[in-house]
Amino acid sequence: MSLNGPLSGKTAVITGSTSGIGLGVAKELAKAGANVVLNSFTNSEEDHALAKEISDVTGVEARYIQADMSDGAACRALIEQAGVCDILVNNAGIQHVAPIDEFPVDKWNAIIAINMNSAFHTTAAALPMMRKAGWGRVVNIASAHGLTASPYKAAYVAAKHGIVGMTKVVALETARDPITANAICPGYVLTPLVEAQIPDTMEKYGMGRDEVIEKVMLERQPSKEFATVEQLGGTAVFLCSDAATQITGTTLSVDGGWTAL
Repeated sequence: MSLNGPLSGKTAVITGSTSGIGLGVAKELAKAGANVVLNSFTNSEEDHALAKEISDVTGVEARYIQADMSDGAACRALIEQAGVCDILVNNAGIQHVAPIDEFPVDKWNAIIAINMNSAFHTTAAALPMMRKAGWGRVVNIASAHGLTASPYKAAYVAAKHGIVGMTKVVALETARDPITANAICPGYVLTPLVEAQIPDTMEKYGMGRDEVIEKVMLERQPSKEFATVEQLGGTAVFLCSDAATQITGTTLSVDGGWTAL
């Protein structure tokens, strides 16, 4: 079914895609018919097995390419090694929480490099390919923190605001091309990483699972429900569809009403 999907014949490169949001987006793009290139900084048998699993399930071509997203040259090499990049999903990211006057400089530099600078390098390498192909989609995974802020997350908030701004610039520079650039801004998403935090949070606050989720983890998310990686993947597929041809330079919030507050 996916081989005749709406994105059949397209190739998507998704950074930071061996787990969580990135993997969810890759799977949904593959279901829609796109060939996919997975990426992370490791190069294990499990990484390549993930790509094979996607290929086996959907019938598309799926590959894994190792690249360190903190290294600009490696980011550009990822796109070159992919050979074709019709859809670029900039998803790679890390987080660190600390007051700004205590924020470790190495953590600041790493977050800015991986969360923001990597998207500059991959986009710069991918746009010529998209222009040559006569079609392209840039989908940046930003965050509700690309539109608002929280204390103790200076680097992450700065990087995600930067991603939103860069998305607008790319959209303007490609406005007369058959290329779009948009940012998805998730709120809290139920990823394996978040799921693993729930038991410790329950113990810390002496609460049950449902109470911890509603009162602690989803305090700022009015729906009191996590977004899912499948929903974010579906949003990415929509942004790559013909229906979204005139949607460019904007943000799509998938945050249960967080940024409506």
